[in-house]
Amino acid sequence: MHSLVEKIERKHMKRKVPTFSIGDQVKVHTKIVEGDKERIQIYQGTVVAKSGKGVSVTFTVSRISFGYANEKIFQLHSPNITNIEVLSKGIVRRAKLNYLRGKLGKAAKVRMQVGKQVTAEETVLFEEEVVEQAAAPAPEAPETTNDAPE
Repeated sequence: MHSLVEKIERKHMKRKVPTFSIGDQVKVHTKIVEGDKERIQIYQGTVVAKSGKGVSVTFTVSRISFGYANEKIFQLHSPNITNIEVLSKGIVRRAKLNYLRGKLGKAAKVRMQVGKQVTAEETVLFEEEVVEQAAAPAPEAPETTNDAPE
């Protein structure tokens, strides 16, 4: 039965998810519905925690605005999240950055990797798609014959 639940969950998961980890600076684009209008709101901050498995993966983003620390928990596979941009990679040695709570200014900073370019192509494909790509036959090269005159 466990495999049946995973099969149903896989249908609701996003196909391409950017790879990010704890300590990274991210921009999360969320869809906000106000009456009959929709707009995209961007929440930028540091990833403080990740938890969950499968469809229920969540991540917490912390930021400081107007002198107050704010944290927001997002579901990774939510249809309301339109895009996640990774701005920079952080260097941390913990799974959860609880020590950042209540800190302001320089105390709330995470060391960043210098010189590494963050590319948008760094995405994780789920096993289902990787298997489909591997199963597709590779295009065959046309056979060449040496019909050159002697």
